[in-house]
Formats: sequence, structure tokens, C-alpha cells
Amino acid sequence: MSNIKIIASNKCWIEDIARKQLEDISKLNGILRVVGLPDLHAGKIPVGLAVETKNIIYPHIIGNDIGCGMTLFKTGVLKKKFKKDKWIKSLSKIKDLSDIEIKNTYKEECPILNLGTIGSGNHFAEIQCISEIYNKEQFEQLKFSSDDIMMLVHCGSRNYGEDILKKFYDKDGLEVESEKAIDYIKKHDNALMWAERNREAISKKIMQSIGTSGDVETIFSINHNFIEKREDKFIHRKGAVSSERGAVIIPGSRGSLSYIVMPTENTEISLYSLSHGAGRKWSRSVCKSRLKSKYSKDTIKQTKFKSQIICNDVNLLFQEAPEAYKNIEQIIESLIEYELIQVVATMKPLITYKG
Repeated sequence: MSNIKIIASNKCWIEDIARKQLEDISKLNGILRVVGLPDLHAGKIPVGLAVETKNIIYPHIIGNDIGCGMTLFKTGVLKKKFKKDKWIKSLSKIKDLSDIEIKNTYKEECPILNLGTIGSGNHFAEIQCISEIYNKEQFEQLKFSSDDIMMLVHCGSRNYGEDILKKFYDKDGLEVESEKAIDYIKKHDNALMWAERNREAISKKIMQSIGTSGDVETIFSINHNFIEKREDKFIHRKGAVSSERGAVIIPGSRGSLSYIVMPTENTEISLYSLSHGAGRKWSRSVCKSRLKSKYSKDTIKQTKFKSQIICNDVNLLFQEAPEAYKNIEQIIESLIEYELIQVVATMKPLITYKG
């Protein structure tokens, strides 16, 4: 009996190489189950993955961006007070978030070289507002308001996670009771904490740059790359979120909606995990050649929602174009088909900032 399960509807395309990578991981020592979620796509380690082990952990499955995840903030600004053009003008003046100083107010010394920076790739800070409410009762329980301007920040532990992986990388895994595994988990947990603090620092820098002094309020924060102990087993998630910590936000590309969902009690079949986003459809290397005739340098910074992308890296703009990602609606439909989620609300982008 196979220990691999892929959660995806017939409409949801999963590339063959990603399926093969799941098979390779399933053959590692101590692997009990492997789950591919509908946003699954290939990488050094496939993204959109949950792996259950016993007596052994694999730092390389988590990768170098330990604690990569998303935090959703209330900005403290209401829709009627939101001045989109002013915000775009202010954010466009930022050459690099590392240029904005922010104090480390924590007791511990910060292991992230530039606290409050996003990094490249698919990381972002996005200003959003509620698009549609599907479950009013749950929406209100989450302390949302349709009047709020929100900020979604996606990034991780930056250089700190990279340093940890370099020290603990072992393709054969670490025995959980070994000194090395215990040390890894300690540093892993610290990286989760600093990744969340990094997202908080980014939100403060962005609000500071637009001249808004009000404090942001965290609605919820979720990790994508981490190990979680569950009873006597370990669940490794690479580009996947836990279904056991309440509401989850599943964003699409910069040109699509984000979905606020509540997990059901049916997630044992998905190793208590849900998708973290839409998942890539194209490799980064082919995006510009496929899209350069479709977009000008101006139109590539706009979306069908009339939202604006602020990014000084032209190649990154093409690599992160909506066409490079799977259809988020198909991801959500797959999770609903497997009875893993209930949709609470959708949010639409207003401004996407990529530092």
C-alpha cells in the first residue's frame, strides 16, 4: 500500500516531476506518510508538501527559509481614509526596506542581519481589503471588519534559516534523540519566532514609510516551512500550513484573490495540513520569454483588480506574474472537494510591494 496521497481534483494540474519527487521522499528512512497538496510543484524539495516521520527528522525537507510564512495585519486605516495614490507614491520612494531603521525592541540579540526585510522570490507585502464575505458568523468571530485596510506579509527568517540549514544539513536525517537533532529543533523554534518578528518589523516599516503612526494589529500568523511534533511523530511541512491552529489565509498570485478559510475536522487525510498558496506553474527561467510580448514595463505593474505592484526588479516582475502561478480557485475547489476547508471570506489586492 502506497504511503503517498495527493490532494487534488481532476482539474488541478500536478506536474510529473513533482510526483516523482514525492516518491523519492517516501523512500527515505523513517517516513510514514507523504501528502502532496493541490499547490504542489517541483523544487529541490517539492513545495506544497507534508511528510510524517517517526524517530527521525529531516532538516533539508524544511529547507533554508525556516519559518517562512504569512502574517495578516490590520493597518488601523479604514477604507474611507485610504488614499491609494498617496500610499503608492510613498512606497515607491523606498529603495530598500533595509534603509529604514527600526530598533530591535526584543531582549535577545537579533540573528537576522537586516530585520524587517522581505527578500526576493515570491515574498511580498500586500495591502488588501475584503472582497466578499461567505460566512458572516465566522468572519465576525475572527474580529474582521469589511471596513478595514489589511496588510499581508509573506517572508521568513532570512539569513538565519540559511545558517541553520548549513550547520544541520544531512540527507540521511537526524535521529530525534541525538544531540544534533535536539540542537536543531531548538534553533528551528528560534527561527520560527524571528521569522514572525521579521514580518512584524516589515509591517511597521511600511506603515512608517507612508506616515501612519498607528500600530498594526496581528490577526493571525501562520508558518509554511517548519517541523511540528504531533504525539510521537513529526510532521514536516514545506510550503504547507497547519490545519490545527484556526483560520488560515491562502493567497493566490498578485493578480488574484486571497482566501480566508477555516479548516474542518477532516484534515487527518492531509496530515493536518492545508495549501499555502496557488503554487507555481512555470519555472522562473521561462517567464520573461513567454510574457514579454504581452506586457509593457507599465502594464506589468497593474492587475485586473486595478491594483499596483511596486517592484524595481523587472525580471522579478515577470517571474512573479499571475500567469506563472496555478489558478487559486482550483486550489480552493480541491480543498473543498476533499472537505478540508470552509471559505470565510475573500480579499483583493490594492498594492503589492516587493522589496
